[in-house]
This record gives sequence, C-alpha cells and structure tokens, in this order.
Amino acid sequence: MEIQAAVFRKVREPLTIEAVEIGKPWGREVLVRTAATGVCHSDLHVVDGVGRFPLDRPIVLGHEGAGVVEAVGADVTTVEPGDHIVACLSGFCGNCPQCLSGHPNLCTGGIVTRPDNADPRLSQKGQPLRQFIGISSYAEKMLLHENSLVRIDPELPLDRAALVGCGVLTGVGAALRSSGLEAGQTVAVFGCGGVGLSIIQGARIGGARQIIGVDVFEAKREMAVRAGATDFVNSAEDDPVKAVRAFTGGAGVDHAFEAVGNAKLVRQAIESLAIRGTATIVGVLPPDAMIEFPWMAIRPECKVQTSRMGSNRFRYDIPLYLDFYRQGRLKLDDMVTKRGQLCDINEAFRAMKAGEVARTVLTFD
Repeated sequence: MEIQAAVFRKVREPLTIEAVEIGKPWGREVLVRTAATGVCHSDLHVVDGVGRFPLDRPIVLGHEGAGVVEAVGADVTTVEPGDHIVACLSGFCGNCPQCLSGHPNLCTGGIVTRPDNADPRLSQKGQPLRQFIGISSYAEKMLLHENSLVRIDPELPLDRAALVGCGVLTGVGAALRSSGLEAGQTVAVFGCGGVGLSIIQGARIGGARQIIGVDVFEAKREMAVRAGATDFVNSAEDDPVKAVRAFTGGAGVDHAFEAVGNAKLVRQAIESLAIRGTATIVGVLPPDAMIEFPWMAIRPECKVQTSRMGSNRFRYDIPLYLDFYRQGRLKLDDMVTKRGQLCDINEAFRAMKAGEVARTVLTFD
C-alpha cells in the first residue's frame, strides 16, 4: 500500500515528502490511519545529528501520533477496526523482568518491531526504510505492534490526544510518577518547551504551591504561566540559580526538573535545590555528556535521578491523563501553539528551534 511520509535522509537537511510502501499487519500488528501527530524535540535531535539517536537512514520520523485503526493482525486482542488510538514509544513485551515488576516503560524485551530478517514495515522501491522507535507518525498510516498503542474514548479530539503519547506523558509523569512530589512542595522547571510545560502542569495537578519556569526565550513566560507557573525566570537575562533561590527566600526548591537534555541545565537544576531536594533529569542528554558541579553547591541530602518517559504505564496513564483533560485540569488545548499538515514539518522544526511553540500538531485529511 502506498502512502505519503516525511523521509529523513541527511543530517541538518529538510525532510522530504515522498511516496513509501507500508506493509500489511502481521500477528499482533495494527494498521492505523494517522489523524494527527505532534512534532517533538526528539525528532529534531535526530535531524540535527546531536548524537542522542545515531540511526541508520533513510528513516521516517515521528512518534507522537494518534489515529483510527484500519486493520489488525490475526493475533491482536486489544483493538479492532474503527477504534481510536494513541501510539506510544514505550512499547513493551509484557514478559521481561521490568514489565513483570510493573515498569513497562523500561522494557528490555524489544518486540515492538519486526525481526531484521523479516519484510520491513516501511519500504520504497523494494528498499527498506527505517521506522522510528516502532512508530513513524510522520506518515499517513502507521503500522504498530499492539503493545505500542492504547485505545481511547472516540469522543476525544485526536489532535489533542496525540500529545499525550510522548511529551505530555513524559512531563506530567515526571512530576506525578517519577519525582516523588508531594502537595505543598516547591518546583523549578528548567526548559519550558512541550515537556517542560507538561511538567509544570503535572506539578500543578499534584498540588505544588510554587512552580518556577526557567527558559532562555521570553516568549515562554506566558506559556509557562498559562500552564501553572507561579513565577518565571528568563535565563538569558538573569542567573537562574540565583533567581530560583530569590523566589524561594533563599531556600531553593524541593524539586528541580531538567527538561531539555542539556548538561548545563542539569547543573543549574542541582544547584537550585533546597535541603533534601530532588533533581529529576527528564531531557535526553547526548551519550558523551558529562555533568560536573562543585560539591559545596549542592545542599545536604539531595538526590539526582533520571526519569524515562514519565515512569509511565501508558495503557493506564494515557486514559488517566485524558480524563484530566476532560475535567479541565490538563490544558492540552493551550499546548497546541501551531497547526499544519505533513508538508509543514520543516517549518515546525524551525519554529521549535526558535522557541516560538509549545507544540506544533500536524493533521491529516
């Protein structure tokens, strides 16, 4: 079956819209008509070649997708044609020690893609195309393992629901699942892009009494305040560590989150902690990144930890977070700063790099 997809071929070069072939669903695979996809910074990292995802090319990027099931393999039990779904890159096997111990986001089973010796899910003129993290949502259709998706209420708007498949799941989960945040505590979020704004929302939902957004772009101030920030630091103008301490009367924050994947911001997050505070690294740093800080810059009994995809159990968490949206507690509408179609993918990357957007959502007719 021929579809249109955005293909990435060369680092720091625009993606091109091309005709590609998508296979039929095998076994536990599901063919989905893509309705909407968010444009996530992880895809931009690949395009810019910053080392986080050293992948073979050509590849179809995108991983924050939602759509409607068109066909299912013979062994699929969780969805059927016509169901509305959200895809999630935390595909899980259900059998490895991490899955069985209640941590499917850390699955080591690796069954969400086809074996290397099988026919590819995506191809072009007989040559295989790589699928990004088992999803590839920058395409008119997605071919997924059923453990890479969750069925959702068909009344929910798919262009908003798509965001919960990655950025919102990661950010809200970092606050509510990974960090150990308690109601009444104080928070600083370093980086107010899509993930950072979702952390702010998760901290607000979790009852934080003070939430400080930190970003180098002044345009993020209004976005952060709408998401729930009580204060904002423009780190292009002010020392963020000093500013966070000033906002907290010198104490520092109980929880600091790094949401970009930048070693300098990780250090700033650590140095902004209060006594017994916790710094949670949410952004994905380059593999060779080194984090250094003066020993005396960190307060007593602090912790530094990482969060992978918001410590999610996405089959449970995505419907839960969509319930928060339905209740007006999770502001997904405000997260969609720009809209476009597949042909606008390169403009979406430009706007992200310029700090103009929380999220661009691309929709498909």
